[in-house]
Amino acid sequence: MKLKETLNLGKTAFPMRAGLPNKEPKWQEAWSQENIYQKRQELNEGKPAFHLHDGPPYANGNIHVGHALNKISKDIIVRSKSMSGYQAPFVPGWDTHGLPIEQVLAKKGVKRKEIDLVHYLEMCRDYALSQVDKQREDFKRLGISADWENPYVTLDPHYEADQIRVFGAMADKGYIYRGAKPVYWSWSSESALAEAEIEYHDIDSTSLYYANKVKDGKGILDTDTYIVVWTTTPFTVTASRGLTVGPDMDYVVVKPAASSKKYLIAEGLLDSLATKFAWSDFEILSSHKGSELEYIVTEHPWDNEVIELVILGDHVTLDSGTGIVHTAPGFGEDDYNVGIKYNLEVAVTVDGRGLMTENAGSDFHGQFYDKVTPLVIEKLGDLLLAQEVINHSYPFDWRTKKPIIWRAVPQWFASVSEFRQDILDEIEKTSFHPSWGKTRLYNMIRDRGDWVISRQRAWGVPLPIFYAEDGTAIMSKEVTDHLADLFEKEGSIIWWKSEAKDLLPEGFTHPGSPNGEFTKETDIMDVWFDSGSSWNGVMNARKQLAYPADLYLEGSDQYRGWFNSSLITSVAVNGHAPYKSLLSQGFVLDGKGEKMSKSKGNIISPNDVAKQYGAEILRLWVTSVDTDNDVRVSMDILGQVSETYRKIRNTLRFLIANTSDFNPKTDTIAYEELAAADKYMTIKFNKLVEVFHKSYESYDLMAIYKAVVNFVTIDLSAFYLDFAKDVVYIEAANSPQRRGMQTVFYDILVKITKLLTPILPHTSEEIWSYLEFEEEEFVQLTELPAVENFSGQEEILEAWEAFLSLRNQAQKALEEARNAKIIGKSLEAHLTIYANEEIKTLLTALDSDIALLLIVSQLTIADLEQAPKDALAFDGLAFTVSHAQGQVCERSRRIDPTTRMRSYGAFVCDHSAKIIEENFPQAVAEGFEQ
Repeated sequence: MKLKETLNLGKTAFPMRAGLPNKEPKWQEAWSQENIYQKRQELNEGKPAFHLHDGPPYANGNIHVGHALNKISKDIIVRSKSMSGYQAPFVPGWDTHGLPIEQVLAKKGVKRKEIDLVHYLEMCRDYALSQVDKQREDFKRLGISADWENPYVTLDPHYEADQIRVFGAMADKGYIYRGAKPVYWSWSSESALAEAEIEYHDIDSTSLYYANKVKDGKGILDTDTYIVVWTTTPFTVTASRGLTVGPDMDYVVVKPAASSKKYLIAEGLLDSLATKFAWSDFEILSSHKGSELEYIVTEHPWDNEVIELVILGDHVTLDSGTGIVHTAPGFGEDDYNVGIKYNLEVAVTVDGRGLMTENAGSDFHGQFYDKVTPLVIEKLGDLLLAQEVINHSYPFDWRTKKPIIWRAVPQWFASVSEFRQDILDEIEKTSFHPSWGKTRLYNMIRDRGDWVISRQRAWGVPLPIFYAEDGTAIMSKEVTDHLADLFEKEGSIIWWKSEAKDLLPEGFTHPGSPNGEFTKETDIMDVWFDSGSSWNGVMNARKQLAYPADLYLEGSDQYRGWFNSSLITSVAVNGHAPYKSLLSQGFVLDGKGEKMSKSKGNIISPNDVAKQYGAEILRLWVTSVDTDNDVRVSMDILGQVSETYRKIRNTLRFLIANTSDFNPKTDTIAYEELAAADKYMTIKFNKLVEVFHKSYESYDLMAIYKAVVNFVTIDLSAFYLDFAKDVVYIEAANSPQRRGMQTVFYDILVKITKLLTPILPHTSEEIWSYLEFEEEEFVQLTELPAVENFSGQEEILEAWEAFLSLRNQAQKALEEARNAKIIGKSLEAHLTIYANEEIKTLLTALDSDIALLLIVSQLTIADLEQAPKDALAFDGLAFTVSHAQGQVCERSRRIDPTTRMRSYGAFVCDHSAKIIEENFPQAVAEGFEQ
């Protein structure tokens, strides 16, 4: 027998190398075969409910890192709730209608307008479902636990039926109406867009300053006066029907010295405009309040058949322009609202593809709207006073990345104004994480217009509206309920397969159709109405779920999107929000803080991360970032997280190895009988348990990451496990001192494995498989450990924190001695502590082997007054270090005066000799191998 065999060196088959890319799929397969998700649901049956409603990602292409951040965050929350005494099912979902799928088919050569519509829609459906399958596998590879066999998809007939029921309920309350006011129009998509489908980019535009000649000054202005206006959208001059002034603003008529014309402009902009127009000298002829100018008539700059009326509007400011806004009611919301008030013509001179229409004039007809600026300049002639290029923020179609225009076309709207205050009241009742989300959503609802819900596309849920022969729209509850039942059986495709009369209730009549003829609406619903109805199609429709949901969690862009549309539809139908709490997350950027894009080559695929590092690293990264703000990720950042994971894993591996001979049923030492340091570590770990519970409850995952890293690296590795080796390796296997420390090891190991399961399920299951005395086969089917209360724990923590401060100072003294070549390893040291009475009392009260805790062979504690001048001094404390006296024990590696060669061939100290002689009689009799 060799001497080292008398040591209790930890042994375990648990590997240091995680091998996550290869092991994770095997664990996932095992979970699937054992139906772990369903077993967890059965375990929690009858417990209080917690429902996180999954917002549907769009079914197109593999998932990206933003998807991973979102779904992993949800998974951690739901898993933690499931292990905390809640019935917490998780039903994943997908958004499956909309333009992107049409675009994919178009790129594949499918021409929508040249093939049978029903066949085209079936192609869209097949593609969408293939993408659902693709993304489902991507999410499962991240270890997401969910009801993967029963997700919700917005193209499902049952879901579509419930969406129609939401529409029908809103229509029944009078919240659905048809109007022709301007909406965001995407010529690149040939469809109206919702606010959530708009993003803003800076562009350069040509702005024009031009003048309208007064035709009838109403006794206020002479007919040789010109009113100066400004536009950043020259094509809209073709549809200009009014000039809007601020009623309380001051205006002046000026005559430049070098001109025969008189011009009206805002007094507050006179100086800047005079410079812009090169008016070196001018005379102010008269002053007028805006309200005096109402109903003055001007001529259109080049169309003699059109007059432009001066009207009043509160949206006019002195921030830019001339203080007079040229008004084209067909191309702007403010223009439309003020134009309707004054009964102006709502002229629309651009078609759905962005081409100028015939009513723009023969010179413009057929030209692309953004290319007509030179022609507008030419047509203005000497009425043009100045032009310049400005850079400003402009709305773009978020899918095609092309600019949009405001365009008035007949559309279907969902009213918001009718019940806006009800929505705002519900926001006040909702909890927000982070708290600023409340203000953001509140302001969006407060300021938004009515919701345009019609789209001029094919792939989507049809607007369930019929028209009588006289054009009357029909969307009564009787009709929508009947249609919903049809959709539930056949899917919405029946709308396109059937004639209108076959979709209406049997025997249906309407006074507007004396001949019994009806037609169908051809527009589809905005996809935000699809997803915004999920509270009804999912939470309200499935028995295992509840409505309203406890939590919605999505990216911060969803304040404009899903949070918004879900809130509107839910309040409209049922008078309350669909959620009790909202949690938003920032966007995922690359390592430099830039947006990820294919062109930049900075996109990181979760699948690539899983192949290189394993999904656990991505899951741990999710907890490491502050998701209240935008977060950064790169392979370098993930490499750093991988190092943190390795530290956690290897620390837990140490605990596994050093409890391999520990039976918790027979070897556990009661807390009251533990050594003081073991009690302290038990209490310290209990504080970590408390952090886990509070942070899981508040969804503060970064707090968990910080606490775990701090506990593993500082409390365990740098302190407890550092000196623990001198106990668990050296003391007799069954000694109370060793068993007490193993009790703490095992307690921490079991509990931290459970606590980490929501975050690192694969690693936790692997660790669990080495804990043979734990009865549950899978750690996911256990409960999170409870927070305990220990007598006098705060006093114990305070005392040990004071000692750890002393320990840090002692380590500085040892480091100085090491640099001075007095010692090598700290076990070569004889440390003398010169302390005041308070610190001496502390050291005594710890009731511990201080030399063991400081990992020195010999220790002397003396009065502070005895400290030599060259001692390393601190407040109330000083240290000196000398080389320990005696020989190194070959077994404990400590220097001890009692170390000598024993008769059985071991050069050991008395303490090790006692352990050997009591526990290894055969080796004592036969001698050790040299």
